Amino acid sequence: MSQRIGVRLFFKAEIFQKTGSFKPRGSLNKLAHLTEQEKAKGVITVSSGNHAQGLAYAASIFGIQATVVMRQDASKSKIALTKSYGAEVILTEENPFHTCQALQKERNLTLVHPFDDPHVIAGQGTLGSEILDEHPDVDAIFVSIGGGGLISGVATAIKLRNPSVKIIGVEPVGASAMWQSLREQRVVHLDKIDTIAAGLAPPFVGELNLALVRKYVDEVVLVSDDELVEALWLILEQSKLLTEPSGVAGFAGLLFEKAKIPKDSEVVCVLSGGNMDRYDLKQLLDRS
Repeated sequence: MSQRIGVRLFFKAEIFQKTGSFKPRGSLNKLAHLTEQEKAKGVITVSSGNHAQGLAYAASIFGIQATVVMRQDASKSKIALTKSYGAEVILTEENPFHTCQALQKERNLTLVHPFDDPHVIAGQGTLGSEILDEHPDVDAIFVSIGGGGLISGVATAIKLRNPSVKIIGVEPVGASAMWQSLREQRVVHLDKIDTIAAGLAPPFVGELNLALVRKYVDEVVLVSDDELVEALWLILEQSKLLTEPSGVAGFAGLLFEKAKIPKDSEVVCVLSGGNMDRYDLKQLLDRS
């Protein structure tokens, strides 16, 4: 793939992280900073699946009761895995963020926001530090964008150590909340979401995430669902690594030349998650 694309390509394979994505990083850091009173209340969050598992796992480490609000149509395997870590899962057909807010107040729980939180962002930023530790000469890093927690953490960690590294964020065309927010210079709430990348489809990005992206990210680009699928299959066929559409967005941005990268550059693409079950895989096969 390096020869095909014309760069020295490396993958930061968070698919091998506990729970199958980068999400435990932020959750563990957030819970480590809670007071004993906040821990005793129990924690609550909202998620499409990966953050749900990440927080449930982190809460089990700390001995904290976790409640997770997920959409009714969330992946059955992600729901089951979240429950397996001991979390209570609340399924809703309403706006999951509104349901989460209502339950937090009703039960007096401690909110662990999936992306708009400084401790969560800092936890995700450890991924960027690890990249620089292993690849101090990296020229560019491609990172997927959902709510903005991952890219804001990674970009901050990278730029504070080496401002010359180019950071490119990648969003689906059908869930371009960050791309639109940058252009409007304010947080934009999406009325419609249309993408197979469920993990990159919150209806808005965080205020803090937007501010950090504006400060530290060089470029945000968009990829189509078809490009996500093509990138996923290429990684599977060439590297024998199974990602999910959300996890492969960074590589899709590089593969389809959404940003200009000089030939022979050292490039890292973050494979942010690999939580695919047989039903998800079948749907992708049907698209091919």
